Amino acid sequence: MTIDLKAREIQPLRHTYEHVARYIGGDKHASRYQEATLGAQPSTNFHYRPTWDPDHELFDTARTAVKLADWYVLRDPRQFYYASWTMTRARQQDAMEANYQFVEQRALVAKMPDAVRAKACDVLMPLRHVAWGGNMNNCSIAAYGYGTAFTAPAMFHAMDHLGAAQYLTRLGLTLDEPAVLEAGRSAWLNEPRWQVLRRFVEDTLVVQDPFELFVAQNLALDGQLYPLIYGAFVDDHLALQGGTAVAMLTAFMPEWHEESAKWVDAVVKTAAAESEANRTLIAGWARAWADRAQAALAPVAELALGAAGDAALADARATLDARIKKAGLA
Repeated sequence: MTIDLKAREIQPLRHTYEHVARYIGGDKHASRYQEATLGAQPSTNFHYRPTWDPDHELFDTARTAVKLADWYVLRDPRQFYYASWTMTRARQQDAMEANYQFVEQRALVAKMPDAVRAKACDVLMPLRHVAWGGNMNNCSIAAYGYGTAFTAPAMFHAMDHLGAAQYLTRLGLTLDEPAVLEAGRSAWLNEPRWQVLRRFVEDTLVVQDPFELFVAQNLALDGQLYPLIYGAFVDDHLALQGGTAVAMLTAFMPEWHEESAKWVDAVVKTAAAESEANRTLIAGWARAWADRAQAALAPVAELALGAAGDAALADARATLDARIKKAGLA
């Protein structure tokens, strides 16, 4: 018996899904990001409005004052969907594990001056609660925002904040005994210098407009907190005082902030460019929340850097203002 093998090319009937094709201009090959994002927002066949919010549909663009003809214009320049996000974070987790191994093998924590270790704990442990607030706020954006291009990366952002809180927890347990975590919590609840920032975080928890919350948390607060704490305090101050181990064990935070800022800036820039009304609205939010965040961080800057805190915070605000201007919100 003879078997004759032949190669045959099978042409697909279509190259992507119909709901994706509407956004990319026809039946073309779509990227994984496009197929995971475009047209995925449920928009029809809702049987009733939610009883807890009868003024809105379950997914409703009217929950924000920002108006967009197409919410899928808010594309993520990182092209993150679940797989690409998890693979990126897995690589960063591997790098952080290597950092911990390096610090432990060389006993770098034991070689730190006691005053530097104590200062690191005093400043960084209460920030676990700020990171938790960032997690809650981005969960709210994902829940009440509209359009998968906006809400999916917000959910990734929420889990990134949770990861930052976990890294700070692990750092505290590496630098000191478990009681240091309770000390950070007590400072967050009772220490006067933390109460302005605590009020800022708690006020954002009840912001109803998901886009305003996006500006308040991801642009105004994080845009000043991360350069101030992980740049000026950890990298530029602690590391020079013998706290290199702290810089290594928080390396994820500044790297993550630099990456995620590209997404935050792209969202506000695109939304503001849609109309003059959007630009005026978002610019007002950015100014108001940036001013509040700067005032809330002032006592923390003084705690971390002493007399140099004001200048470091001013530098962080200048960096944020440059981002805001570049986004067309000046």
